[in-house]
Amino acid sequence: MSTMLFDEPGPRARRRMRVATVLGALATVALAVLAVRQFAANGQLDAARWQPYATWPMWRYLLTGLGSTALAAVVSAALAMAFGLALGLGRLSPRRWARVPAAGYVEVVRTVPALLLVYVVLFALPRYGLDLPLFWKLVVPLSVSHAASFAEIFRAGILSVERGQSEAGLAVGLTPGRTMRLIVLPQAARRVLPSIVSQSVGLLKDTSLGFVVSYTELLYSSKVLANYNGLLIQTYIVVALVYLVVNMSLSKLARTLEARRRAVLRRRTTRA
Repeated sequence: MSTMLFDEPGPRARRRMRVATVLGALATVALAVLAVRQFAANGQLDAARWQPYATWPMWRYLLTGLGSTALAAVVSAALAMAFGLALGLGRLSPRRWARVPAAGYVEVVRTVPALLLVYVVLFALPRYGLDLPLFWKLVVPLSVSHAASFAEIFRAGILSVERGQSEAGLAVGLTPGRTMRLIVLPQAARRVLPSIVSQSVGLLKDTSLGFVVSYTELLYSSKVLANYNGLLIQTYIVVALVYLVVNMSLSKLARTLEARRRAVLRRRTTRA
């Protein structure tokens, strides 16, 4: 059975896609060359303007910001995954009082931008006497926003486990709750691990919203640094490269985990 969500492109469609890809790549290269020429013409590529980033104090400051970014991302991911798991189980519950609110939360929150939730925590909640510490003004909206996505990931993982696994657990006397906890969830977690890593990449990028609440994550630290040394373009290019390396590393991890999972499935299928 095909798993594609759309018709497979034919020869003409594939040819158009290749042409569009080549044209897009050429346009990107042309824009990059134009940008480099403009930077050179305005002295932005002079060695003296890049030399500060060959010193340890600069990198120590940026790495401190990166550490704050990582801390916010890890705490947000932990809370979002815990809440998302509860929502995923709620959506699969046979009880209407649990299923309907969980489904409503997921459908509504997935359409709300994370930035809007940050503004709610930053401006709306203090009006009602709830003024969170700076760190939590970033973590809470990110957790609330990404919990909906994690809920769908966990729900898909649980549904992917063969029904016979649950039936086997019930047959040996386990309660439905223990069957879910001891049999279904461990298998589901292994299957969705690549998706969890991919979602975490998006969450890590969203920590840049700390710029709005003045939390000293990497992007806000780069703003402070650029105001201090006057090297606006150089600072943001360096920070962009840091984000690129971190996110590409996490994306590579997700692809590796997915490849290993497929290899294990192929081996099991061959043995069967």
